[in-house]
Amino acid sequence: MTSPAAAAPNAEQDVYWNDQAGPKWVALQDRIDAQIRPLGELIMDRAGLTAGERVLDVGCGCGDTTLALARRVAPGGRVLGLDISIPMLARAGQRLADERAAAVAGQVSFQRADAQTWAFDVGAFDVLFSRFGVMFFDDPRAAFTNLHGALRRGGRLAFVCWQGVADNPWMLVPMAAALQHLPPPPLAEPGAPGPFAFADPEHVRAILGAAGFTAVGLEPVRMTLTVGGGRDLDQSVDFLLQMGPTARALRDAPDPSVVPRVAAAVREVLLPYATPEGVQMDSASWLVTARA
Repeated sequence: MTSPAAAAPNAEQDVYWNDQAGPKWVALQDRIDAQIRPLGELIMDRAGLTAGERVLDVGCGCGDTTLALARRVAPGGRVLGLDISIPMLARAGQRLADERAAAVAGQVSFQRADAQTWAFDVGAFDVLFSRFGVMFFDDPRAAFTNLHGALRRGGRLAFVCWQGVADNPWMLVPMAAALQHLPPPPLAEPGAPGPFAFADPEHVRAILGAAGFTAVGLEPVRMTLTVGGGRDLDQSVDFLLQMGPTARALRDAPDPSVVPRVAAAVREVLLPYATPEGVQMDSASWLVTARA
């Protein structure tokens, strides 16, 4: 693939989601979906989807939410899954091909595009949806202004995003254990692109208000998640070493030989959370809704 020009909007995110994160998400897709699917279902409920509606799935990734949305707006609805990651969209296309016998298959399409800059048809959608896919824009106000134009008048926005890392033990606890053996990563600027960009509810309200949205609501949700989406403790450890803040700290480690020590430390702190159903840990998210 050809990397985008450095000056292009979201250029760093484009490279990251194609060259680094995208292949990992494809490899771990089943486990990621199993972990966060309950939160996606909650925000789908809040979106109030009905048959025949047109939905844009922003940051659709490997297509789990896109297919679920299509089932909710059947019959007659349409869902466009949008993402910048070529490997993730390729996996989404494979999943769609597997559902060709299903009634929703003809209602789904995928597009590689950046939601911050893509030229949407004005008023093309009834609902804008995202499951943890809207926190990575260089300029979130520009992105949501562009997305606002894609909604019909009175259309709805519904997305779920993480609260702060301190409110998410499933990320904080293993990261703290890993940092016993790793140098601390540089602190991100508040609101910088990344999983915690929308941790501050007032920041979210300001962005959406400036973009033209009204009736902005943020509903706090605390939910116990199965870390890594499976029942095996070692699989959960492996998952955390590949995804999230612990993985990012490990990726920047100057000495690769530290990996076994980090893995052992993470395993030790997860032991109290291990159950027959998997590693169960608390999470905190925002369910965000608004109107055009």
